[in-house]
Order: sequence, then C-alpha cells, then structure tokens
Amino acid sequence: MRKYLTLFTTFFKIGLFTFGGGLAMIPFIEKEAVSKHKWIDEEEMISIIAIAESTPGPIAVNSATYIGNKVGGLLGSFFATLGVILPSFTIILLLTLVLEQFMANNFVKYAFLGIRASVTILILNAALKLFKKVKKSVFVFITLIVSFVIAFFFTSVSTIYLILGGLLIGIIYYSIEHRLTKKEVEE
Repeated sequence: MRKYLTLFTTFFKIGLFTFGGGLAMIPFIEKEAVSKHKWIDEEEMISIIAIAESTPGPIAVNSATYIGNKVGGLLGSFFATLGVILPSFTIILLLTLVLEQFMANNFVKYAFLGIRASVTILILNAALKLFKKVKKSVFVFITLIVSFVIAFFFTSVSTIYLILGGLLIGIIYYSIEHRLTKKEVEE
C-alpha cells in the first residue's frame, strides 16, 4: 500500500507544482522517477518521453501511467495517473467558477506571463538534456535540423508527423547503412 501512496503523492506533487503542461513536466518527472525514487533509469526515461509524446493524451498522464504500471501494476498506474491529473482538474474546476474576475486582474495576467517565460526555459532545458543523451552522428544532426525547421516554420504540422517522419527516416537510414555494411563484409 505504501508504494501506491508514494506513486500518488509523487505524481500529485508533479501535477500541482508544474505549470505549462506536458513538456514542462519532463524535468520534474525525471528528477522524481529517475534520480529520487530510481523507478526507471535515464535510458528508459528517454523511451517513455518518445512513447508518451507519440501516443494520444497528455505526456504527463502517459508517463505517469507507464511508470505507475512498472512500479505497481494496474493499481500503480491508477494512483500515479490520478495523482498527476487531480491538481489540474481541481484548479480548473475552481477557476471556472471565478474565471472572468480572475483573468481581468492585471496582477494575475502578469503572473501568468512570467510563468510562461519560465516554462519556456524548462522545456528548452528538457530538450537539451535529452539531446545530450542521444547518440551523436551526422544523421542525428540532419534529422534534428530538418525537424526543427519544419516545427518552427510550419507550426500547423502535428507533432505526430514529426515523430513518424523521424521514424521513417531512421528506418531508411538503418536499411541503407545495413546494406552497405553487409556489402563491405561480403567483399
């Protein structure tokens, strides 16, 4: 029962103190799940992010569900997922009751402007940490640059298309490299 409570409180804390949603939560999920509790390792964290980003639903919910399942099975998934969504659900429910008066307040407007700026840095930091862990090659740099250009200049392109494009390019690259290596060995 203790592991379920730990899963719930850990992901509740992540959900409560992380503004900006999914990508902004990555550093906090990594700190808790990898560094503090050691539920997963860094390699698995990268895989979770890739899977959570490419499957339907918020990245935090998908990550919590996966980690919860690994730690405590189906009940672990339930408590981790409940923990991560409960703070947002409660805050949104309360905000809808006073939304009009709340957003008219200049103090609140500027507070959220500051939060948005901080969240941008958190997302950039998470991206840099992920990039440091990726095996470096010309192929990776080209894929990164092409993905960045598409995402930056064609903002209407869905993230899933970028991920599927990277998947397809990776398969093509592997196939070509594998054939060339096989040819060299035969000669």
